[in-house]
Amino acid sequence: MIETERLVLDEFSIEDAPFIFALLNTPSWIQAIGNRGVRTLADAQSYISDGALNSYKQHGFGPYLVKLKTNGLPIGLCGLFKRDLVDAPDIGFAFLPDYTGKGYGFESATAVMQYARDVLGLTRIVGITLPTNQYSIRLLEKLGLRFERRICVRADGEESLLFGPPPVEL
Repeated sequence: MIETERLVLDEFSIEDAPFIFALLNTPSWIQAIGNRGVRTLADAQSYISDGALNSYKQHGFGPYLVKLKTNGLPIGLCGLFKRDLVDAPDIGFAFLPDYTGKGYGFESATAVMQYARDVLGLTRIVGITLPTNQYSIRLLEKLGLRFERRICVRADGEESLLFGPPPVEL
């Protein structure tokens, strides 16, 4: 669906449940994003069906599976999420620990943002992260997004930071 120099991004399918199970149970996912209660492959299938597949139908976008172009190995996810509390889709990303710090996040997020503008016609994309997630903050800033305000999107009440595009100068 989306190709970059090193990556292929494609829509998730139910067959990706083993990967989702592994990703959502990494300590970095649980710490930065939260425990989603995915304890079995059936839970992972439901997570894909209720999340990604539903989002594709409802919004025309969602999270995408990020795979290495060389061998098709799934290494993470990157895509767009529509939250009721926010006026625009937000870009989200997460990678297996062995694939962080190698530029895959920036490469995939840049491609998703370009796809969102050029193909989906979206004019505003935001990013949401915890104040403690310096990796995500740096990536959002590298993508050109800037801190706008604090918001609460987590069930536990913890505040997150909302990043948006810089204001247009007239």
